[in-house]
Amino acid sequence: MQKTRIALVQMEALINNRKLNLAKIKSHVEKAARNDAHIICFPETSIHGYSKNLYKTSAEALDETSSILSEWSRKYSICILAGLAEKVEDKKPYITHLIATPDGNVETYRKTHLGKSEKPYFSEGSRLPVFKAPTAIIGVQICWDLHFPEISTIMSLKGAEIIFAPHASPTIVGDRKNIWLKYLTARAYDNSVFLAACNLIGENGDGQSFCGGALVIDPKGNLIAHDFSNKEGILFADLNSDIINRVRNQETMSMRDSFYLESRRPELYTELYNRGELPKQQ
Repeated sequence: MQKTRIALVQMEALINNRKLNLAKIKSHVEKAARNDAHIICFPETSIHGYSKNLYKTSAEALDETSSILSEWSRKYSICILAGLAEKVEDKKPYITHLIATPDGNVETYRKTHLGKSEKPYFSEGSRLPVFKAPTAIIGVQICWDLHFPEISTIMSLKGAEIIFAPHASPTIVGDRKNIWLKYLTARAYDNSVFLAACNLIGENGDGQSFCGGALVIDPKGNLIAHDFSNKEGILFADLNSDIINRVRNQETMSMRDSFYLESRRPELYTELYNRGELPKQQ
Protein backbone atom coordinates (compact mmCIF):
# COMPACT_ATOMS: atom_id res chain seq x y z
CA MET A 1 0.00 0.00 0.00
CA GLN A 2 1.14 3.53 -0.79
CA LYS A 3 0.27 6.59 1.23
CA THR A 4 -3.36 7.31 0.37
CA ARG A 5 -5.66 10.27 0.86
CA ILE A 6 -9.32 9.31 0.90
CA ALA A 7 -12.47 11.43 0.72
CA LEU A 8 -15.72 10.27 2.37
CA VAL A 9 -18.91 12.03 1.36
CA GLN A 10 -22.03 12.63 3.43
CA MET A 11 -24.62 13.47 0.80
CA GLU A 12 -28.33 14.06 0.48
CA ALA A 13 -29.61 11.99 -2.45
CA LEU A 14 -33.17 12.48 -3.70
CA ILE A 15 -35.15 9.63 -5.21
CA ASN A 16 -36.20 10.08 -8.84
CA ASN A 17 -33.65 12.87 -9.26
CA ARG A 18 -30.66 11.12 -10.75
CA LYS A 19 -29.60 14.23 -12.65
CA LEU A 20 -29.30 16.33 -9.48
CA ASN A 21 -27.59 13.52 -7.58
CA LEU A 22 -25.00 13.06 -10.33
CA ALA A 23 -24.37 16.80 -10.42
CA LYS A 24 -23.64 16.71 -6.69
CA ILE A 25 -21.37 13.72 -7.13
CA LYS A 26 -19.40 15.49 -9.85
CA SER A 27 -19.01 18.59 -7.68
CA HIS A 28 -17.67 16.50 -4.80
CA VAL A 29 -15.32 14.62 -7.15
CA GLU A 30 -13.91 17.92 -8.41
CA LYS A 31 -13.37 19.17 -4.86
CA ALA A 32 -11.72 15.92 -3.80
CA ALA A 33 -9.41 16.05 -6.81
CA ARG A 34 -8.42 19.65 -5.98
CA ASN A 35 -7.52 18.40 -2.51
CA ASP A 36 -5.32 15.61 -3.91
CA ALA A 37 -7.51 12.70 -2.83
CA HIS A 38 -6.76 9.34 -4.43
CA ILE A 39 -10.13 7.70 -3.66
CA ILE A 40 -13.58 9.18 -3.04
CA CYS A 41 -16.45 7.14 -1.62
CA PHE A 42 -20.13 8.10 -1.77
CA PRO A 43 -22.93 6.54 0.32
CA GLU A 44 -25.13 3.60 -0.58
CA THR A 45 -27.42 4.38 -3.56
CA SER A 46 -26.05 7.92 -3.80
CA ILE A 47 -26.97 8.06 -7.49
CA HIS A 48 -30.66 7.17 -7.07
CA GLY A 49 -31.39 8.00 -3.45
CA TYR A 50 -32.50 5.26 -1.09
CA SER A 51 -36.08 4.02 -1.20
CA LYS A 52 -37.26 0.43 -1.24
CA ASN A 53 -40.58 1.35 -2.80
CA LEU A 54 -39.38 3.08 -5.95
CA TYR A 55 -36.53 0.91 -7.17
CA LYS A 56 -38.82 -1.05 -9.44
CA THR A 57 -39.09 2.12 -11.54
CA SER A 58 -35.79 3.92 -10.88
CA ALA A 59 -33.32 1.02 -11.13
CA GLU A 60 -31.10 1.16 -14.21
CA ALA A 61 -28.63 -0.91 -16.17
CA LEU A 62 -25.04 0.03 -15.47
CA ASP A 63 -23.74 1.08 -18.89
CA GLU A 64 -24.60 4.78 -18.90
CA THR A 65 -23.61 5.55 -15.31
CA SER A 66 -20.47 3.43 -15.61
CA SER A 67 -19.42 5.51 -18.60
CA ILE A 68 -20.02 8.76 -16.71
CA LEU A 69 -18.03 7.70 -13.66
CA SER A 70 -15.25 6.28 -15.83
CA GLU A 71 -14.95 9.59 -17.67
CA TRP A 72 -14.76 11.56 -14.40
CA SER A 73 -12.27 9.12 -12.89
CA ARG A 74 -9.94 9.49 -15.87
CA LYS A 75 -10.39 13.26 -16.10
CA TYR A 76 -9.72 13.95 -12.42
CA SER A 77 -7.29 11.05 -11.77
CA ILE A 78 -9.28 9.76 -8.81
CA CYS A 79 -10.91 6.44 -7.95
CA ILE A 80 -14.69 6.93 -7.56
CA LEU A 81 -16.99 4.68 -5.51
CA ALA A 82 -20.70 5.44 -5.93
CA GLY A 83 -23.91 3.48 -5.41
CA LEU A 84 -27.13 2.84 -7.30
CA ALA A 85 -29.91 0.33 -7.84
CA GLU A 86 -28.83 -2.01 -10.63
CA LYS A 87 -31.54 -3.28 -12.96
CA VAL A 88 -31.18 -6.87 -14.18
CA GLU A 89 -33.36 -9.03 -16.39
CA ASP A 90 -35.87 -11.32 -14.67
CA LYS A 91 -34.66 -10.45 -11.15
CA LYS A 92 -35.19 -7.87 -8.50
CA PRO A 93 -32.56 -5.11 -8.67
CA TYR A 94 -29.27 -5.23 -6.83
CA ILE A 95 -27.96 -2.59 -4.44
CA THR A 96 -24.68 -2.03 -6.26
CA HIS A 97 -21.58 0.07 -5.77
CA LEU A 98 -19.51 1.04 -8.81
CA ILE A 99 -15.73 1.29 -8.53
CA ALA A 100 -14.26 3.47 -11.30
CA THR A 101 -10.48 3.77 -11.59
CA PRO A 102 -8.39 6.28 -13.58
CA ASP A 103 -7.31 3.59 -16.06
CA GLY A 104 -10.91 3.56 -17.35
CA ASN A 105 -11.94 0.33 -15.65
CA VAL A 106 -15.31 0.09 -13.83
CA GLU A 107 -16.09 -2.84 -11.53
CA THR A 108 -19.01 -3.64 -9.24
CA TYR A 109 -19.81 -4.84 -5.76
CA ARG A 110 -23.37 -6.06 -5.13
CA LYS A 111 -24.68 -5.94 -1.57
CA THR A 112 -24.55 -9.52 -0.31
CA HIS A 113 -26.57 -9.26 2.92
CA LEU A 114 -29.95 -7.54 2.81
CA GLY A 115 -31.88 -6.32 5.80
CA LYS A 116 -35.22 -8.00 6.42
CA SER A 117 -37.12 -5.01 5.07
CA GLU A 118 -35.02 -5.03 1.87
CA LYS A 119 -35.44 -8.66 0.88
CA PRO A 120 -38.84 -8.26 -0.82
CA TYR A 121 -37.39 -5.58 -3.11
CA PHE A 122 -33.81 -6.55 -3.94
CA SER A 123 -31.59 -9.44 -4.96
CA GLU A 124 -28.52 -10.46 -2.95
CA GLY A 125 -25.07 -10.40 -4.48
CA SER A 126 -22.95 -13.55 -4.38
CA ARG A 127 -19.33 -12.37 -4.73
CA LEU A 128 -16.79 -10.81 -2.36
CA PRO A 129 -14.26 -9.20 -4.71
CA VAL A 130 -11.42 -6.82 -3.94
CA PHE A 131 -10.27 -4.11 -6.32
CA LYS A 132 -6.93 -2.61 -7.35
CA ALA A 133 -6.95 1.16 -6.90
CA PRO A 134 -3.85 3.17 -7.86
CA THR A 135 -2.48 3.34 -4.31
CA ALA A 136 -4.12 0.43 -2.47
CA ILE A 137 -6.14 -2.74 -2.73
CA ILE A 138 -9.67 -2.01 -1.56
CA GLY A 139 -12.86 -3.80 -0.62
CA VAL A 140 -16.43 -2.51 -0.46
CA GLN A 141 -19.20 -3.62 1.91
CA ILE A 142 -22.59 -1.95 1.93
CA CYS A 143 -24.31 -1.11 5.22
CA TRP A 144 -25.82 -4.36 6.58
CA ASP A 145 -22.88 -6.35 5.19
CA LEU A 146 -20.63 -5.00 7.92
CA HIS A 147 -22.49 -6.98 10.60
CA PHE A 148 -21.07 -10.23 9.19
CA PRO A 149 -17.40 -10.42 10.23
CA GLU A 150 -16.52 -13.22 7.83
CA ILE A 151 -16.75 -10.79 4.90
CA SER A 152 -14.03 -8.53 6.24
CA THR A 153 -11.82 -11.54 6.96
CA ILE A 154 -12.21 -12.85 3.42
CA MET A 155 -11.45 -9.44 1.91
CA SER A 156 -8.39 -8.99 4.10
CA LEU A 157 -7.10 -12.45 3.14
CA LYS A 158 -7.60 -11.48 -0.50
CA GLY A 159 -5.31 -8.52 0.08
CA ALA A 160 -7.69 -5.66 0.90
CA GLU A 161 -5.92 -2.84 2.74
CA ILE A 162 -8.88 -0.44 2.93
CA ILE A 163 -12.50 -1.51 3.32
CA PHE A 164 -15.04 1.14 2.37
CA ALA A 165 -18.44 0.98 4.06
CA PRO A 166 -21.07 3.11 2.28
CA HIS A 167 -24.35 3.31 4.22
CA ALA A 168 -27.95 4.44 3.90
CA SER A 169 -28.79 4.32 7.60
CA PRO A 170 -31.90 6.26 8.65
CA THR A 171 -32.07 8.69 11.53
CA ILE A 172 -34.49 6.48 13.49
CA VAL A 173 -31.82 3.80 14.02
CA GLY A 174 -29.97 5.93 16.57
CA ASP A 175 -26.59 7.54 17.23
CA ARG A 176 -24.57 6.61 14.16
CA LYS A 177 -21.13 7.23 15.69
CA ASN A 178 -21.91 5.17 18.77
CA ILE A 179 -23.32 2.32 16.68
CA TRP A 180 -20.43 2.25 14.21
CA LEU A 181 -17.76 2.24 16.89
CA LYS A 182 -19.28 -0.89 18.45
CA TYR A 183 -18.40 -3.10 15.47
CA LEU A 184 -16.41 -1.25 12.79
CA THR A 185 -13.48 -0.93 15.18
CA ALA A 186 -13.37 -4.72 15.49
CA ARG A 187 -13.54 -5.18 11.71
CA ALA A 188 -10.51 -2.91 11.27
CA TYR A 189 -8.45 -4.23 14.19
CA ASP A 190 -9.01 -7.97 13.82
CA ASN A 191 -8.39 -7.91 10.06
CA SER A 192 -5.58 -5.32 9.98
CA VAL A 193 -7.34 -3.00 7.53
CA PHE A 194 -8.34 0.63 7.34
CA LEU A 195 -12.13 0.94 7.66
CA ALA A 196 -13.79 3.98 6.07
CA ALA A 197 -17.55 4.56 6.44
CA CYS A 198 -19.93 7.22 5.14
CA ASN A 199 -23.70 7.65 5.25
CA LEU A 200 -26.51 9.40 3.42
CA ILE A 201 -27.76 12.57 5.08
CA GLY A 202 -30.93 14.63 4.96
CA GLU A 203 -34.22 13.77 3.25
CA ASN A 204 -34.77 11.35 0.37
CA GLY A 205 -37.90 13.07 -0.98
CA ASP A 206 -40.14 10.19 0.10
CA GLY A 207 -40.52 10.84 3.81
CA GLN A 208 -37.33 9.17 5.01
CA SER A 209 -34.42 10.99 6.65
CA PHE A 210 -30.80 9.93 7.12
CA CYS A 211 -28.45 10.92 9.91
CA GLY A 212 -25.17 11.21 8.03
CA GLY A 213 -21.78 10.50 9.51
CA ALA A 214 -18.32 9.59 8.29
CA LEU A 215 -15.33 8.04 10.02
CA VAL A 216 -12.01 6.29 9.45
CA ILE A 217 -10.50 3.63 11.72
CA ASP A 218 -6.92 2.47 11.27
CA PRO A 219 -5.64 -1.15 11.41
CA LYS A 220 -4.85 -0.71 15.10
CA GLY A 221 -8.46 0.17 15.90
CA ASN A 222 -7.81 3.90 16.35
CA LEU A 223 -10.39 6.44 15.23
CA ILE A 224 -8.26 8.74 13.07
CA ALA A 225 -10.90 10.95 11.42
CA HIS A 226 -14.61 11.56 11.87
CA ASP A 227 -17.40 13.99 11.03
CA PHE A 228 -20.80 13.82 12.68
CA SER A 229 -21.69 17.48 12.22
CA ASN A 230 -24.99 16.62 10.47
CA LYS A 231 -23.90 18.61 7.41
CA GLU A 232 -23.40 17.53 3.82
CA GLY A 233 -19.73 17.55 2.89
CA ILE A 234 -16.44 15.67 2.55
CA LEU A 235 -14.24 14.17 5.24
CA PHE A 236 -10.61 13.87 4.12
CA ALA A 237 -8.19 11.46 5.76
CA ASP A 238 -4.55 10.65 5.08
CA LEU A 239 -3.87 6.95 5.61
CA ASN A 240 -0.41 6.07 6.88
CA SER A 241 0.64 3.14 4.73
CA ASP A 242 3.53 2.31 7.08
CA ILE A 243 1.05 0.92 9.61
CA ILE A 244 -0.45 -1.69 7.34
CA ASN A 245 2.78 -2.46 5.47
CA ARG A 246 4.55 -3.15 8.75
CA VAL A 247 1.81 -5.55 9.84
CA ARG A 248 1.32 -7.31 6.52
CA ASN A 249 5.03 -7.66 5.66
CA GLN A 250 6.55 -8.20 9.07
CA GLU A 251 9.70 -10.25 9.46
CA THR A 252 9.65 -10.25 13.24
CA MET A 253 7.54 -12.06 15.82
CA SER A 254 6.33 -8.80 17.34
CA MET A 255 2.99 -9.16 19.12
CA ARG A 256 2.43 -5.44 18.66
CA ASP A 257 2.40 -5.72 14.88
CA SER A 258 0.76 -9.12 14.49
CA PHE A 259 -1.31 -9.88 11.40
CA TYR A 260 -3.82 -11.94 13.33
CA LEU A 261 -5.25 -13.70 10.30
CA GLU A 262 -1.96 -15.51 9.76
CA SER A 263 -2.70 -17.46 12.96
CA ARG A 264 -6.12 -18.69 11.89
CA ARG A 265 -6.97 -22.38 12.21
CA PRO A 266 -9.58 -22.98 9.50
CA GLU A 267 -9.95 -26.65 10.42
CA LEU A 268 -11.66 -25.53 13.63
CA TYR A 269 -14.23 -23.42 11.83
CA THR A 270 -15.73 -26.01 9.50
CA GLU A 271 -18.73 -26.68 11.73
CA LEU A 272 -19.71 -23.04 11.32
CA TYR A 273 -20.00 -23.43 7.55
CA ASN A 274 -20.87 -27.12 7.13
CA ARG A 275 -23.73 -27.45 9.51
CA GLY A 276 -27.41 -27.78 9.97
CA GLU A 277 -27.45 -26.67 13.58
CA LEU A 278 -24.49 -26.24 15.88
CA PRO A 279 -24.73 -28.46 18.96
CA LYS A 280 -25.81 -26.53 22.01
CA GLN A 281 -23.54 -26.31 25.02
CA GLN A 282 -24.62 -28.63 27.83
